[in-house]
Amino acid sequence: MKKEENEARLEKLKRIVSALPEKPGSYQYYDAEGTIIYVGKAKNLKSRVSSYFHTEVDRFKTKVLVSKIYDISYTVVNTEEDALLLENSLIKKYNPRYNVLLKDGKTYPSICVTNEYFPRIFKTRTINKKWGTYYGPYSHVGSMYAILDIIKELYHPRTCNQPITKEGVNSGKYKVCLDYHIKKCMGPCMGKQSYEDYQKNIQQAREILKGNTRQVLRDLKEEMLRLSEELRFEEAEEIKRKYLALEGFVSKSEVVSHTINNVDVFSITSDEKVAFINYLHVSNGSTNQSFTIEYRKKLSESDEELLQLGIIELRERFKSNAKEIIVPFEMPEILTDVKFTVPKMGDKKTLLDLSIMNGKQYKFDRLKQAEKLNPEQKQVRLMKELQDLLHLPKMPYQIECFDNSNISGSDAVAACVVFKKMKPSKQDYRKYNIKTVVGPDDYASMKEVVYRRYKRLIDEEQPLPDLIVADGGKGQMEVIRQAIQDELNLDIPIAGLAKNDKHRTNELLYGFPPRVVGMKDTSELFRVLTQLQDEVHRFAITFHRDKRSKHALHSELDDIKGIGPKTRDELLKALKSVKKIRNTDMTELADIIGQAKAKIVYDYFHA
Repeated sequence: MKKEENEARLEKLKRIVSALPEKPGSYQYYDAEGTIIYVGKAKNLKSRVSSYFHTEVDRFKTKVLVSKIYDISYTVVNTEEDALLLENSLIKKYNPRYNVLLKDGKTYPSICVTNEYFPRIFKTRTINKKWGTYYGPYSHVGSMYAILDIIKELYHPRTCNQPITKEGVNSGKYKVCLDYHIKKCMGPCMGKQSYEDYQKNIQQAREILKGNTRQVLRDLKEEMLRLSEELRFEEAEEIKRKYLALEGFVSKSEVVSHTINNVDVFSITSDEKVAFINYLHVSNGSTNQSFTIEYRKKLSESDEELLQLGIIELRERFKSNAKEIIVPFEMPEILTDVKFTVPKMGDKKTLLDLSIMNGKQYKFDRLKQAEKLNPEQKQVRLMKELQDLLHLPKMPYQIECFDNSNISGSDAVAACVVFKKMKPSKQDYRKYNIKTVVGPDDYASMKEVVYRRYKRLIDEEQPLPDLIVADGGKGQMEVIRQAIQDELNLDIPIAGLAKNDKHRTNELLYGFPPRVVGMKDTSELFRVLTQLQDEVHRFAITFHRDKRSKHALHSELDDIKGIGPKTRDELLKALKSVKKIRNTDMTELADIIGQAKAKIVYDYFHA
């Protein structure tokens, strides 16, 4: 776009903004093609919309949005609540490019109670309100199956798909199926169960699906007492069985306090790109609905804005009329006749904590699903987590770790292990024989190896690591720092993995002087760092063991120039020992290994 065209565009928009009313409402931004690209709400339209066009706006995403605006329209409403409702409906209708993207849970299953003569109860992912009444959706499928199981156990609703009519039952058109014989159905199709009794069961099942389990329990108890007073003990025993089964089911659900009834609970868990809003509905002290929605952020939306949007969306979806809403922070009164509560302690705080836990678990589950589809996402997340934990200047793509191995100073070796993208890069592993250190001096050995490693990388102009990890505590970190900073003048971050008295890694150290970095030993990042430490220890020990084995198997024949391992093995196989080889004449040696090599061996022992 030319400069003159852009100035004309901005001038037109400023004229529109200057004419906006100072009233609550919803505003819409359009692009050059006339498509709505953003929908917003405001308590004061003029003040809110004009804020987008201030020169001091420093948010990059907001600047991008403003550069795409060619026209503005608005709708005035009476209250801020109406503005929020209108914004919600317009976002769902037009799905604007720069509004948060609602990742709808339409694929979650619901429970359907059909409108048939003898209703059926089953799970479904297809919503058609002509078929019946739907309860859900259920983001936790296990909870849905638990409810279905208790309904089947208590009421035995029919599972067959045949269309049953009153006329068909009266004429004896139907026959009972296997479910009747195994006592999973009471046979209403053949009049084995009356229409009134079946409908009574369905009505109680509906109450359970609504979460009114306490009321169902009270009704069952009253009926049980009435039947026992009428001396109908067998029927009373059947009602008692249902009562105990339902009571056991209710005891497993989250019960807080029977004084809390018809309350909504909302919480939000968010990061830079996505927000998860969890919704709980509490009835008679029990949570009978839990659902989480996901919003993909397009601009720099605040948690307060997103939570307002989520409250409107979820209350509308689940037809909630609760007069109290529990939230994690203070919010404007966006709904009339509704009280917002921010609990600090007690049963309501317990409910809020439960909602927050559900939101975090949902976020964790979504992250795991994404990482299964894209393993690199997990590696980037761990690198970013380590970067934030240690305040590194960049993500630690390449991490190197060192370890020494010797026995009383003999056969002293060291090893360097390289991790790239939090995974072992075995082609970059390196082994080192200690050259300048005499005796068992781990610090001096570490300093020698680190210096040799990075002096060579500098000379060969190879890339340096983003982080060095010492297999040890403060002492090892200090000698690495001396080699890196004092002698090579390099600026590479250095960390250490210290062990406790039981020789188990329990601390991550960083900085100079080193300090303990708080990290849970059950976290995924801690497991990766422990894997790094275990790998360098294994590699160093293996190298040391191989070197000791070679010394143990060393023969005097290995010192003869011109005689290789194959010739050595042929001589030892034929003559059994070096002493016998030394005393063997030239002719016999030539028969075993040939004239030329026999001369070399004979001359070595008889020089």
